[in-house]
Amino acid sequence: MVAIATPPSSASSASRQTPHKVEVENLRLSYGSKEVIHGISFHIEPNEILGVIGPAQSGKTSLLRCINRTIDFTAGAKASGLVKVDGEDVQEMKNVYELRRKIGMVAPLPVGLPLSIYDNVAFAPRASGIRDKSRLDELVERCLRQSALWDEVKDRLDSLGTKLSGGQQQRLTIARALSHEPEILCLDEFSIAIDPVTTMRIEDVLKELKRKMTIILVTNLVQQARRLAARTMFLWNGEIVEIDRTEVMFSDNPKDRRTYDYVNGIFG
Repeated sequence: MVAIATPPSSASSASRQTPHKVEVENLRLSYGSKEVIHGISFHIEPNEILGVIGPAQSGKTSLLRCINRTIDFTAGAKASGLVKVDGEDVQEMKNVYELRRKIGMVAPLPVGLPLSIYDNVAFAPRASGIRDKSRLDELVERCLRQSALWDEVKDRLDSLGTKLSGGQQQRLTIARALSHEPEILCLDEFSIAIDPVTTMRIEDVLKELKRKMTIILVTNLVQQARRLAARTMFLWNGEIVEIDRTEVMFSDNPKDRRTYDYVNGIFG
């Protein structure tokens, strides 16, 4: 298990009446002797979409894995600093499964369960004790609609999910992530295997979902962050170059010249 050392809480944090949904303080992460995240700090508010952009190997996926503690599965990974969800140190949570239920994760490439489309979505709710067929039917339909997949599969829910196309399997993965009704949804370059039209449909869904949950949107499409995110964070080589309101990040005058160069395609 990755050990995350907890620094003393600051007075400003203690005085907050309502905690940030996610709070990261001085987070460092190493794989063996190589440090990949270098002491970053930021926060995310409830019902916010935070866009996270940056070149490959900047630490974006590793950051998400620190937040929901799937980094625990990586041998040799060592993190320090503080990660809080709803004001609670994730490393101190005794029920890590509850943490991961609260934080849905969608990976860049789909990993479908060798089950029917219906059972892929119903798997987590059943594991949590839901057995009522009508309730499961409603939940499966809602999640498939939210992932813009329902109209394509509603007549073949008994078909294997692994037989779907790559883009459809990605949307099935999103439906699975929504099935346990997370409070935080982490999308790690979800659009990598989805056509542009479907990507836009899912973006419309995300705009609706933010009313119910907080969304961390790691994207290799910088304009996607511009369309969706209230704030955007530019992560490069494990450091935060800049984090600000999205309209500032994509303006002609961001605080850091590297931000302007990256969002305008001069490098990256």
